[in-house]
Amino acid sequence: MDLRIFTEPQQGATYDTLLAVAKATEDLGFDAFFRSDHYLRMGAADGLPGPTDAWITLAGLARETKRIRLGTLMTAGTFRLPGVLAIQVAQVDQMSGGRVELGLGSGWFEEEHKAYGIPFPKEKMGRLEEQLAIVTGLWATETGKTFDFHGRFYDLTDSPALPKPAQAKVPVLIGGHGATRTPRLAGQYADEFNMPFASIEDTERQFGRVRAAAEAAGRDADALTYSNALVACVGKDDAEVARRAAVIGRQVDELKANGLAGSPAEVVEKIGRYAEAGAQRIYLQILDLDDLDHLELISSQVQSQLS
Repeated sequence: MDLRIFTEPQQGATYDTLLAVAKATEDLGFDAFFRSDHYLRMGAADGLPGPTDAWITLAGLARETKRIRLGTLMTAGTFRLPGVLAIQVAQVDQMSGGRVELGLGSGWFEEEHKAYGIPFPKEKMGRLEEQLAIVTGLWATETGKTFDFHGRFYDLTDSPALPKPAQAKVPVLIGGHGATRTPRLAGQYADEFNMPFASIEDTERQFGRVRAAAEAAGRDADALTYSNALVACVGKDDAEVARRAAVIGRQVDELKANGLAGSPAEVVEKIGRYAEAGAQRIYLQILDLDDLDHLELISSQVQSQLS
């Protein structure tokens, strides 16, 4: 079971804070550092000092880390043209020496689009399907040949399909709860399917849909990686769990019901139940980015038991 650190910088974080978390992620033996792709805070957080761009952040971290994988859950398809995104991700992959992964979603948070003047189209899933075809198609085009795509939303003619990533294949992540289109897109394009903030029962059901979609697309369903994203709130005792829950504005009982919360033993047990449902990887949503002791505890008392 891989454990990855997943951050939500729109809630309030500087690049230096993210760098500190990424370095701790690497030093403590976690597999990867991922971040969300949002420009506006959610809920009661003040969001100060303001948003950081996902791919600019990852470019910086690519040069400041050596081992961990770097990626997004999920890059918003509404924020970037697919041809530009393919260039950005390929360049960051080169900067990292081949450690980048692209989570790509349709985009959903209308308020942040209004706040920053970003168009928010009604038809997002159709655009996402074309974006996936374009990004993967550009990377797969042999050097010296050109790429063309003529769709409903995007039109590319005689693209040199450059630059190329350092990796022969940048892993593509697709995720979500949708019962039909999401599994179909994952079955066709994804190297990994991520089920965010879901129960064990819903996870098992959605993994089954994705596996069926992959087989329908002529792929080996076992070739995909299946993962969950879940909020983490771990403490060495009840008092520490309660303190960490209070800092992020959550209730302990709710966190235990919907995330990975409690003692290390409780969290290990619950991760085991997700593993039984088919999860091979867990993204730990860390909401207090100043609490590096939290990461150390998870590393020494949760990750150590899973490995």
